[in-house]
Amino acid sequence: MLVGVLFGCGIIAFIDEAVFHQLLHWHHFYDRSTPGAGLVSDGLFHAFSWFATVASLFLFADLRRRNALDTRRWVGGTLVGIGAFQLYDGVMHHKILDLHQIRYGVDLLPYDLLWNGAAVVFLVAGLLVLRTARRAGRGGDTADRA
Repeated sequence: MLVGVLFGCGIIAFIDEAVFHQLLHWHHFYDRSTPGAGLVSDGLFHAFSWFATVASLFLFADLRRRNALDTRRWVGGTLVGIGAFQLYDGVMHHKILDLHQIRYGVDLLPYDLLWNGAAVVFLVAGLLVLRTARRAGRGGDTADRA
């Protein structure tokens, strides 16, 4: 499950960075300073997302090699990672720390509802998948890491 969570965090961070930071230019990871600081913060964020994604894929391959991979738990963990990261970003980065907003110059309420609502949907879906995997008896000691 933890390998899936790491993969989910990495992949959703990459999608956020590529779509909202680079393609749409809606914000940088850190918008409280100069555009140059914003670009550096985006680079660090991008490096984190790729490190998490690649590291999780190495761990995934190791689990497969040892026949310890439970695909259902991995998928559930991935969904939990996506939802948890996106919810953390939406609440902590956007609202509490005010590092950046989803978009500037617009009414944020629809964006916040969609961003955090999607995060909750992913999180709940992942928890439901993990619950069904546990009920199916797929959770052994080695599979706990998947």
